[in-house]
Amino acid sequence: MQHYQRIRDLREDSDLTQEQLCKKLFMHKTTYTNYEQGKHSVPLDFAVVLADFYNVSLDYIAGRTNYKQGIKKPELGDDELAVIEKYISLTERNKGRLEQFLEGLVEKQENEIAEKKERKFA
Repeated sequence: MQHYQRIRDLREDSDLTQEQLCKKLFMHKTTYTNYEQGKHSVPLDFAVVLADFYNVSLDYIAGRTNYKQGIKKPELGDDELAVIEKYISLTERNKGRLEQFLEGLVEKQENEIAEKKERKFA
């Protein structure tokens, strides 16, 4: 996603018009409109102002992540790390087998959940 699309979405999600936002940020509407339409790149100092205003990260404004608070790094426990280490040690062929098995397992789990929901609402 382009950053100009992201800043428009943030403004619209906040139920603000361009005029309202520009008044809050003390800027000229034409300047902001050019940013939102992608005619001019958003300067870093203004991107920081927008990030602070919307309480999101610069990475989110830049479109580098879909997490508003920034790029998330998964925090893995010892069990998850052990599984990853085992996976890394597998041959490519066995990695493929494992991936197929996991896909089947996930599909089975999703089907079981769907069946439970159907029974609940039947």
